[in-house]
Amino acid sequence: MFTKLRNKFLILNMAMTSTVMTTAFLVIYLISYNNINSEITKKLNPQFGVQTIIGESELDDSTENGRPKILNRRFSADDTYSFIVQVDEHGEILNIDSPFNMQDEIYKKAVDIAWGNKHKNSAITLEGKQWRYSITQMKQHIIQENGQSYTVAENKYNIMFLDVTTYKETLFQLLMTLLSVGIVILVVLFFVSLYFANRVIQPIAEAWERQKQFVADASHELKTPISIINANYDVLLANKEETIESQLKWLDYIKIGTDRMTKLVNDLLSLAKMEDMRFEMQNIVFNISNMIHDVILSVEAVIAEKDIRFTSSIEPDIMVKSDPERIKQVIMILLDNALKYTDPKGQIDISLIPSKHHIVFSIKNTGKGIPEQDLPKIFDRFYRADPSRTYEIGSYGLGLSIAKTIIERLGGEIYAESVEKEYAKFTFTLAR
Repeated sequence: MFTKLRNKFLILNMAMTSTVMTTAFLVIYLISYNNINSEITKKLNPQFGVQTIIGESELDDSTENGRPKILNRRFSADDTYSFIVQVDEHGEILNIDSPFNMQDEIYKKAVDIAWGNKHKNSAITLEGKQWRYSITQMKQHIIQENGQSYTVAENKYNIMFLDVTTYKETLFQLLMTLLSVGIVILVVLFFVSLYFANRVIQPIAEAWERQKQFVADASHELKTPISIINANYDVLLANKEETIESQLKWLDYIKIGTDRMTKLVNDLLSLAKMEDMRFEMQNIVFNISNMIHDVILSVEAVIAEKDIRFTSSIEPDIMVKSDPERIKQVIMILLDNALKYTDPKGQIDISLIPSKHHIVFSIKNTGKGIPEQDLPKIFDRFYRADPSRTYEIGSYGLGLSIAKTIIERLGGEIYAESVEKEYAKFTFTLAR
């Protein structure tokens, strides 16, 4: 299930990133392609082929002595990359203006292809190079002696051929570069996405496993009181003739089972409520020093009964801004936990130390302590370092989980320290 979910994340991320990357590369290529085509078009359409003549308007009467004067004839293309062939109206070559030393057959072939495809303006291949061409009709601009002027089109055409091999190679190299970079990026992206997909799925998988374990543990814990209730109910049914007074022992067992089940259900509800982010915590200023003294007073009888040495180091009138009910619940859980696991004539030390921005509460008790390997799991649900004492002390292993959830919801931190067979110490910090 989680592998499929991870793959969906991976495919979605790859698809989105690939689409963005492909679009960006396509835009880059199209912009480059259009820029190069614009440059080629500009070079293929220079202002040439116009003769300016001063004098007679009769073109056919030009003689060697009375030849019209040519004022301007421009070629805008770079001769290194282009050549011009002048042809008549039938496509026959009249003149060749070329810096290249090519055979006449090649010029003839180029003109035939261009003249046969006047309107396509496509590329042709000559001498292993690619050429683009344009055909322009020759014109004469005549200025008469009286100042009047007019333009006359001739039956001559200039065919300009431009070497576009470099442009094509540039576009091809750009395409290959984009493809290479794209492939490399996709490969790197795949492994990066796979890494992060695994990172994303890991807490989900862990939460799922914790939930499964939670359901299994809760079911297991509920079995015991239910079994007690059922067993004692069967005993009562087997002795219907007996009086209630004579059956009080079985009824007491049933009451113990229901009390245990009620405590377990209440703890589960409390834990679920604390983990629900929609549950609002209070945020008021209160005297935490007085609160701790009140909690200690409520367990004085248990302390005296177990003959526990009790010391406290609590600075007076320390004010914090938090949820007083939840903080009191955490202190009760930690103190109750210390009382349960402190042997008779043991010792419990409580301290409350303020700093400029935080308060530090700690409670330390002597006893068996917590094995080092159990410390990372001590706040897990239903976890007990000493399962053999579960029913003796009435613990389900939910108290510390509830305490941790409350402190973290309030923005604090809680942790445990222990030396096996010596002591266990729980500490939480809160912002003031």
